[in-house]
Amino acid sequence: MNEYLFTLWKSVESGPIRVEEMAQILHLSPKQTARYVKTWEKEGWLSFTSGRGRGNLSKLIWLKNVEEVYEQELTTMIEEEPIEKSSKYLLMDWSPERKTRLLNHFQSKFGFKQTVYEIDQLIIPRKYPFHSLHPLEAVHVHLANLVATVYNRLVAIDERRVVEPEIAHSWNMTPTRLRLYLKKDVKFHDGSILTANDVVHCLENMRKQPQYANLWQPVERIRAVTPLVIDIDTPNGCSYTLQLLGTIIASIYKETDHGLVGTGPFYVAENSEVKTKLIAFKEHFQERPLLDEIEFIQVPKDYDFIYTSNLKKEPESTFVFKSHSGFGVVIMNACRKSDISRQEVRDYIHSVIAGHRHEVTGVYEKMVPNHASCLSHKTEPYPIPKVERPHFHAPLILMQRKWNEPMTNWLKEILEEAGVPIEVKWLTFEESIYENTKQEEVDLYIHGEIFEMNETFSFYYFLKNGYSPLSNILNNDPELKKHMDMYIQTPFEKWGELHEQMEKMLIEKSIMIPLYHQKKEIPFSNDIMNIQMKHFGYVDFSKLWVRPEI
Repeated sequence: MNEYLFTLWKSVESGPIRVEEMAQILHLSPKQTARYVKTWEKEGWLSFTSGRGRGNLSKLIWLKNVEEVYEQELTTMIEEEPIEKSSKYLLMDWSPERKTRLLNHFQSKFGFKQTVYEIDQLIIPRKYPFHSLHPLEAVHVHLANLVATVYNRLVAIDERRVVEPEIAHSWNMTPTRLRLYLKKDVKFHDGSILTANDVVHCLENMRKQPQYANLWQPVERIRAVTPLVIDIDTPNGCSYTLQLLGTIIASIYKETDHGLVGTGPFYVAENSEVKTKLIAFKEHFQERPLLDEIEFIQVPKDYDFIYTSNLKKEPESTFVFKSHSGFGVVIMNACRKSDISRQEVRDYIHSVIAGHRHEVTGVYEKMVPNHASCLSHKTEPYPIPKVERPHFHAPLILMQRKWNEPMTNWLKEILEEAGVPIEVKWLTFEESIYENTKQEEVDLYIHGEIFEMNETFSFYYFLKNGYSPLSNILNNDPELKKHMDMYIQTPFEKWGELHEQMEKMLIEKSIMIPLYHQKKEIPFSNDIMNIQMKHFGYVDFSKLWVRPEI
């Protein structure tokens, strides 16, 4: 299937046209376009009569319905070829009814399959390629979900703040030291045995990363005492060392000539622009996964999916698994040298947002207006400032990104209606995530956040890590910085009060404005067993299995 031919069919009807016009539509040169047209004419798609003489138009007559023929071809491809081969063609600009038919057919290829070789396989839609598999770059949930499946942490912490062993089987903690005892014979995916030196290497790498250095500030030394014992020294005390070791970014890996290897329940067998394939690691030190393979296949961004099995396909045989999918806030860059640094400007914007916040569900139905707090236990609304429209010396710069374009457009509209001058600055997904200096070039933007597992530590991580939208603001505000310094000496169990105080200050200063809560709803067929929530509201793939029909 030729995407240029498809584009021309969708854009040009039979009749007079210039080659230059077609070239502009296809983003090709006139010579390239003429060569393509000649080929398509030979293949019987169209007839083309070149205009003779100055001012005479050429004439194009379509001989076949390109979209209809291509739909038949793609349907056959979906049925007979590997799913990743057909997925890229779904990105083309199909008519709504044809796209619906194709997606429904495509959908049947996802979910649980058992191959002729009795391999249990889960095929999952993937909306974003995994350009990196490094734990230290797992700063967005799509990558973090994969990292959680391929690597292990020293410990695991659940939503109730309970710390469980993972690579470490036990530990001793004093006010100035954490000593960890590693499990014996833990294997990396290449068959080598994990030692304390491997763990120290990973933790030191994390500690040296500028984005995470602040989190490790209380730690003076990390060392291997024996091949299976590690000491982490905190001379001035640190109440959250264990919790830090349970985060995705603290995953343990080994660097080899062929890339990173982990110790997790699955290893990476393939990773490309169209597919990522994981295979069960049969020598996993914990329980061997019941699935044999997981494949992530690239799909269009607007694709809605359902986890099915090859045993049950009826709609009534499904149920919906619900989990938290984070929250959204408006961040105002108070330390930028523009009108946004003025409290009255931020307060006015705050009041405008609060007056329209109930509309967010109309922008995206899975969003619930958040009139109160980012913390799940706090439901009492904060007071809304009442201020007159201030004078603006220049338009405010609003960050725009593809992933939240509709919501940012809504924010722009309500602000402009209230007399706030806005100028939009587009950033790519990568720029907005990895390049903090880009965030500092804008005045305000919508930020989406999903807590990893335990809210108590995740909120602190949200404030403190170097990728945080608030890190630069907190460092430049003496009052906020002083409050952040209190966390290190406060017992982890008492952080809830610090969180409430910090959030109250951020909202009262109109730096962080709660906007919405978001829920994730994933349909599963009823014969899929042991569905458990893990990191960032995703399902734990290592625990899933399909109940067979006997």
